[in-house]
Amino acid sequence: MLSAASAAVVRATLPVVRDHAAEITAEFYPSMFAAHPDLLNLFNQGNQASGKQQIALAAAVVAYAQHLLDGTPFGPIADRIAHKHVSLGVRPDQYPIVGKHLIAAVATVLGDAVTPEIAAAWDEVYWLFAVSLIAAEARLFQQAGVTPDTLWRPWRVAKRENEAVDTISFTLLPDDGGPVPTFEPGQYVSVAVGLPDGRRQPRQYSLSQAPGRDELRITVRRVRGAGDSPDGAVSNFLHDHVHTDDILLVGPPAGEVTLDHGDRPVVLISAGIGITPMLSMLDHLAATQPERTVVAVHAEISADRHAHREEYSRLADFQQLTWYENGDEGGRPGRIDVEAIPLPANVIIYLCGPIAFMRDARAGLLRRGVHTDDIRYEVFGPGMLEQ
Repeated sequence: MLSAASAAVVRATLPVVRDHAAEITAEFYPSMFAAHPDLLNLFNQGNQASGKQQIALAAAVVAYAQHLLDGTPFGPIADRIAHKHVSLGVRPDQYPIVGKHLIAAVATVLGDAVTPEIAAAWDEVYWLFAVSLIAAEARLFQQAGVTPDTLWRPWRVAKRENEAVDTISFTLLPDDGGPVPTFEPGQYVSVAVGLPDGRRQPRQYSLSQAPGRDELRITVRRVRGAGDSPDGAVSNFLHDHVHTDDILLVGPPAGEVTLDHGDRPVVLISAGIGITPMLSMLDHLAATQPERTVVAVHAEISADRHAHREEYSRLADFQQLTWYENGDEGGRPGRIDVEAIPLPANVIIYLCGPIAFMRDARAGLLRRGVHTDDIRYEVFGPGMLEQ
C-alpha cells in the first residue's frame, strides 16, 4: 500500500508523468543498457528499435500508479508481466538496476521539477510494483521447477515441417534426458538463439499442440519487414538456419491465457499466426471434451498462408468460420464480421492476433453484449489491450 505522503505526491504528479512517460522510458533503456550491456540479451531488440517496449513499460508503470491510488484493476497486466519475466529468466537482483535507471530517467526528463519528495514517492511506486512482481515470479519459478539460472534447456529439433507460406513448425525433444514439461493449452515457451552478430535473443512462441505428448511443438512465421520495420531477427534465423537435429535453448512453458477446463461453450478467434495457441486448445478439447460446443474463427490473408489449416479442420466436430483478405499495407489479415459469429449463451471467448485485429474484434463482441471478463486474449510482443 502506498504511504499517505507518497500517495498525495503521486496523485499530484501522475498527469505530468503520464504525459512524459514515453520520453522517460526512451531515456531509461539506453542509459541502463550502456551501464549493463548484458541486459541486451534479455530484451527483444526489435521491440526496442520500434519503441514498443518503451511504450509498454510506460503504460505499465502509469497503470500501476493509478491502481495504487484508486484501485483500478491491474491484476491481468501484472499476471502477463510476471509470466513473461519468468519465461525470460528475469532475476530479483535485476530489479534494483531497473529502478535506479528508471528514477534517474524521470529526473533527466522532468529536470528541476523532480524534488526529493517526488523522486521518493515514485521510487516507492516502483518498489511496490517490483516486490509484487518478484513474489509472483518466485511462485511461477517454483511451479515450473526451475530458477533463473536453470531456465534454459537444450532441445533437439526432431522434425521441421512447412505449414504454410512463411510458416514452419519445429517438433522438439529434450536433449538433456529430462522430462517434457506439462503445460496448459494456450501457453508459450521462450526460445533463445545466438545470432550471427553475436547477440543472443529470446522470443516467445506459442505451443501449437495439446499437452500430454513426449514432445513440444512451436510454429514460427517469418517476420518480413515493412516500411521502417526490419525483418524479424529470430524468426528469420529459425527459418534460414535451424534444421532437423539442431539444438535450441528453450525455457519452461509460461503464459496466463489458458483454456478454461469447465464445460462452457468456447469461441476461438484468431488471425495470422495467432492460430497457434488456438490450435493447442482445440487439440486438447478434441482429445478430452469432444462434446463441448466450440466455434473456431480465423482470419488470414489467403489460403496458402493459413497455417495448420487441414489439421485444424480435422480435430473435432465444430463450427468453423474463415475470412481471407488482405488487411492493411503491412499485409496483415483484415477484419472479421463479428456479427456473423455464433455466440452461445455463457460463452467464453479467446482472441489472438495482431493488436488492431483484436481491438476491433473485442469492441464488436462488447457491442454484442459479451462481458469483458468473458473475453481473454493473447498478445505477441509488449502491446496490451485496454482492460
